[in-house]
Amino acid sequence: MTALELTSRLVSFPSVSSTSNQEITQYLANLLDGWKFQLELIEYRDANQILKQCLIARKGTGSGGLAYFGHTDVVPATIWNGPGEAFEPSIKDGRLYGRGSCDMKGSIACWLTALEDRQHAHLKHPIYVVLTSDEEVGYVGATHVAKKSVLFQEMVEQGVVGIVGEPTHLEVVHAHKGIYAFKAISTGQAAHSSSSQGVSANWAMIPFLAEMKSIYDETSINAKWRNEQFDPPGISWNIVFNDAMTASNVKAEKCLCQVLFRPMPGQSPEELVERARIAAINAGLEFKVRSEFPPLWVDPASPHIKELLMLCEREQTRTVCYGTDGAAFSAIGRLAVIGPGQIEQAHTVHEWISLEQLEKGTQVFGRVLDHYAFN
Repeated sequence: MTALELTSRLVSFPSVSSTSNQEITQYLANLLDGWKFQLELIEYRDANQILKQCLIARKGTGSGGLAYFGHTDVVPATIWNGPGEAFEPSIKDGRLYGRGSCDMKGSIACWLTALEDRQHAHLKHPIYVVLTSDEEVGYVGATHVAKKSVLFQEMVEQGVVGIVGEPTHLEVVHAHKGIYAFKAISTGQAAHSSSSQGVSANWAMIPFLAEMKSIYDETSINAKWRNEQFDPPGISWNIVFNDAMTASNVKAEKCLCQVLFRPMPGQSPEELVERARIAAINAGLEFKVRSEFPPLWVDPASPHIKELLMLCEREQTRTVCYGTDGAAFSAIGRLAVIGPGQIEQAHTVHEWISLEQLEKGTQVFGRVLDHYAFN
């Protein structure tokens, strides 16, 4: 099976994060089982009680080795303007279109195709494959794997080299931003705006929003919260809020403010979360932290990074502004993010990956496998 054929098959599974990924996981488990991998399945139910599965597989024994990390969930395709349908992959002008083609089923397909091509080669070090759920909604599956997987703990102890296969156009990424998110909730009492009854939840939210604007201004210009090695160099402090679309003649019963920001290596994001917490308490709001994932950083002078640069035929590493499951897998010190496709193509209404990248991705992953597992 070629990477193109396998990507097309994987795209046909509508594994949106809001649904179960059981079907695609079982398909991949059957592939790896047929290639004599030992399988481990981590299951959980999300907040909506939907079954999610993470697949961890190993082939071979001994020290060292190589691990690949990917995710099987995709973002929704409610609006799709590409050729064909979102989950019916189509080829046009040297591109494969379909939801998840770039992020990141094409990468998974390249890795597995390279593995299949080497099924009869002599394996000298173990190979691990980790395929998670719910990456797109906060690395939920990866967190379960890091906490519960026996094979993951084995990887940590063995000192494997780990490849997070997110789209980097096959460049070697040594660092990416983290993700911190929290929300503040104000509760009032709904009533007609003309009456003396009730109280709008929005009034209590205003002082909190003022502090969020103050933090936004500060982090936009203060060198403490900037790092010129990243593009953009700031933490991207972002807020969204709503009062359930209350009509203008109704006092809002509830108002919600959500904040997400992306800290970089060497920063102290907890400081900003604590400032927000204090502002919420002072305003009488409910405050909840949704996620706290630190940035990924690996020394670009590390031996394994230099080796990966050689194998990927690149001159230097780079950083990226987005996050990956690597934030949850930092216990594996020898990590890097490398994958086919470009992040600008992901999550779009016409998501695609070039056929050239699928071919090159298979070649690059093949060289990485040869270097760390078969030689």
